[in-house]
Amino acid sequence: MTQRLFFVFLLLLATSCQFFETEKVTSEKIYKEEIKAIDWKEVDRYPSFSNCEDKLEKPEQKNCFINTISSHLYKSISHENIIAVREVSDTVKVNFEISSDGQLHILEIKMDTLLRKEFPGLEKWIVQSIDSLKPIAPAYKRGIPVKTRFTLPVVIQTN
Repeated sequence: MTQRLFFVFLLLLATSCQFFETEKVTSEKIYKEEIKAIDWKEVDRYPSFSNCEDKLEKPEQKNCFINTISSHLYKSISHENIIAVREVSDTVKVNFEISSDGQLHILEIKMDTLLRKEFPGLEKWIVQSIDSLKPIAPAYKRGIPVKTRFTLPVVIQTN
């Protein structure tokens, strides 16, 4: 009886080692899995102006950022004496980026040629307005400042 018990004990001891084996995971494998998991089109924190720093939630950050740029642009353009010969309803697309050190740069202003003829100074006014804005903090992704690009539609409408 003791021999059988001893034999069963040895058999269990010999086969149980496979349950304690661990798979070795290399740092390169962990790195590749982490890179695949990152959503490169989203940031963890949007660029911010001084009036947006207290916003903690991402949707609030984004809204504050966009509203600050839009209202600043509207105020700047509304100070100009713009007179249209005919009724205008069009959209100007302003493509800009904010570098990882917080510098705002206009990449392109897409404007219809008729709108450009109707308001020859509009592009200059948009550039001056956007250039006068200074974000104080860039966008962040996993705690690292990153470059971000945005397209701001500017609706031009006369009455």
